[in-house]
Amino acid sequence: MGKFVISKRTNGDYQFNLKAGNGQVILTSQGYNSKSGCENGIESVRINSKDDSKFERKTSTNEKSYFNLKAGNGQIIGTSQMYESENGMENGIESVKNNAPIASIEDETNG
Repeated sequence: MGKFVISKRTNGDYQFNLKAGNGQVILTSQGYNSKSGCENGIESVRINSKDDSKFERKTSTNEKSYFNLKAGNGQIIGTSQMYESENGMENGIESVKNNAPIASIEDETNG
């Protein structure tokens, strides 16, 4: 089963990673000023990951595939890793769809 891991960046912002059951990071959030904002971002991923139209498929300047997950207002709530192929990216999207709705939350911020 997947899990969301909340952590703190060096600048003090909170972020989360969605990890698949094998521990691989499949989605990384933006930075949030507060833990509650970060938790709201997780809930937004749970909701929006059920809608394929919220996944924005992209190609980087070095020809690698990646995706953004967007909220209803169009704001990016998470970005994937870089994939060698479009097929790998599509597998990553499926992994987010399967893991996000039931993923547990692990808080590594100690407070």
